[in-house]
Amino acid sequence: MQERLLAEKLIGYDTSNPEGVRLCAGFVKGWFEARDIPTRQLTVRDMPIVIAEVGPPELPALIFHGHIDVVPGRPGQFDPIVDGDRLYGRGAYDMKGAAAAMMLALADLREQRDARVVLALVPDEETEEEFDRGTEILVDAGCTGEFAITGEPTDMLIGVAAKGVLALRIEVAGRAAHSSTPWKGDNAIIKAISVFRGIESLPFSLQSSELFDRPSINLGRIMGGDALNKVPDTCVIDVDIRYLPEQDPAEILEQIGSIPDTSVVSTFRWPPVDVDPGSPFVQALGAAARPNHADEVTSIGRDGASDAVAFIRAGTPAVEFGPVGSGHHGPEEWVSVASLAAYRQTLCDFARTAPIDRGAGRVVR
Repeated sequence: MQERLLAEKLIGYDTSNPEGVRLCAGFVKGWFEARDIPTRQLTVRDMPIVIAEVGPPELPALIFHGHIDVVPGRPGQFDPIVDGDRLYGRGAYDMKGAAAAMMLALADLREQRDARVVLALVPDEETEEEFDRGTEILVDAGCTGEFAITGEPTDMLIGVAAKGVLALRIEVAGRAAHSSTPWKGDNAIIKAISVFRGIESLPFSLQSSELFDRPSINLGRIMGGDALNKVPDTCVIDVDIRYLPEQDPAEILEQIGSIPDTSVVSTFRWPPVDVDPGSPFVQALGAAARPNHADEVTSIGRDGASDAVAFIRAGTPAVEFGPVGSGHHGPEEWVSVASLAAYRQTLCDFARTAPIDRGAGRVVR
């Protein structure tokens, strides 16, 4: 019940915009302060990053990490609905359900002396900004430790790998003509569709790996034409490529550059994640999850990009691990209420058993 009620409260904030993010972050900060859990804030683009901490300050830190921002939703998606075990709403699965369970887990761990746990919630994981991202600011401010868990959707499986992002704005050139004689022109909009289909058939798109069937390639936006009675001579498409950890984005760009009449005018890059599934921390997380999850807990690769890479760059191993659900970024996003309780318990069990050096913080009785 606690997990559901807190998740519903978070879902109720429309955090697809900065004002909703600020209101939600203010609630989170107040929630912790009401439980005598100290918090502090950092700022990214005038939005708050909320950080809370429990446990002996002299111990190495375990990081719980998440985001409170969401992609825009349809009318009604910010009014949470419960149907059996499913809690529906924008962000239920990605990742306000996980954030609620992380908050409750931190409160559960408030009095223990076995672990120092830091929970950090950023406001901009869904952003298209390449620089000045909340998680990087968090890491640059010293929020690192022995191991980090970011609560992205994984259905209680452990995401040890995530695809990288290569988002491209591509300009396609055509030739203008009067719309009454389109055969005299070269329609750049129609041509852009062919360019995208060409990208889908390039050699990089056919590669696979142990954890991934293939890269992900999506045509997210298309912009072209300036008059109804004119054959458009330029078209711009935004293509979102999620490449495999083993692939080289420079090689992907070279392959795309071989397509005639195309020019890459801007890019956004975010590196992939690749963590050793045999790591003692990964193994300890799996051991903590198994008693709380009906299915086998295994290591998986996630198609989405991950903020975990910011921790990894700073020397903190990090994985994605979140509750059960479906439909993130879609019209029927939901999270399993039962899995929120299982997720909360798993986080607590992991914090108490993680392979950190507890000698400095152990209380002798």
